[in-house]
Amino acid sequence: MDGRQRPAPVSETATRDTVKEFDQTAAQAARDRQDQLTKPPGSLGRLEELAVFMAGWQGRERPVIGRAQALVFAGNHGVTAQGVNPFPVEVTARMVENFQNGGAAINQLCRLAGAELQVIALDLDRPTGDFTQGMAMEVADLVASIQTGKDAVDAQADVIVLGEMGIGNSTVAAALAAATFGGTAEDWVGPGTGADDDTLARKRRAVEAGLARHKGAATAASILGAYGGREQAAICGAVIRARELGIPVILDGFICSAAAGVLLVNDRHALDHCLIGHASAEPGHRRLIAAMGKNPVVTLDMRLGEGSGAAVALLVLRAALECHNGMATFAEAGIG
Repeated sequence: MDGRQRPAPVSETATRDTVKEFDQTAAQAARDRQDQLTKPPGSLGRLEELAVFMAGWQGRERPVIGRAQALVFAGNHGVTAQGVNPFPVEVTARMVENFQNGGAAINQLCRLAGAELQVIALDLDRPTGDFTQGMAMEVADLVASIQTGKDAVDAQADVIVLGEMGIGNSTVAAALAAATFGGTAEDWVGPGTGADDDTLARKRRAVEAGLARHKGAATAASILGAYGGREQAAICGAVIRARELGIPVILDGFICSAAAGVLLVNDRHALDHCLIGHASAEPGHRRLIAAMGKNPVVTLDMRLGEGSGAAVALLVLRAALECHNGMATFAEAGIG
């Protein structure tokens, strides 16, 4: 990929390597092409914006998606000891097996969208610490999880879809969002996998207890260490590495967005290369999207996780590039 570069730390855990910048020249060339295609200017709406986004990150007027990589990270969480989820932690491993056997929604969507799926389980037999009682991850565990995410990124990918799996991780996401963007547990806690009123109350109490215990956490690393799961840290690692390589990323719903959003604490441009795939039905996600200054690709009332909404967004992204690259200009069509 082409593109101008600048040395910039994306987060405390990022390397000091140069990172790719959005190529404004290529983006403008893509805009100019859009204005010449056989349609009223702007009539394809968000599809036009997505084509320009990809042009800027690929550094060329006509961007392509030859290789799409989907990464789903899985982890288990000590905060489940607080009764925050109606399902046992063993379900995480069973779902990972389902992914590997091709039986989940994300498998079907990746096949349709033309994305190569990789599922990475991070020490499922060793849950993180209960953040209401202490740190979720110590430094060594945090660094290793971030590195796992970095190492998973295919440097030859044209776009990366990110997702997650982990019983209890909607509680973790609520804590991460509150610690990163402010607000109370009430603002961020939602039903997740289908919590009833009693479980919701326990989720809120757990997040409130965590925020009180870790109120000094003010950097990306300290917030992740205080509350995060290994899969959230791996998501951050993948986002960091993708930025270093200039690869666009499609984030999934509330949990994935809350994980990546932590990086904005240290660098407000850390997610410039990221799209929000969809607006989840999880109540806190739209609030989170607004706080991140993003606009979701689709809104379908999904709340499954797994990267499913991001995979649907990849279909839309491919549609945007098909129109951008394949349509005739007015001159080519002899119209004018």
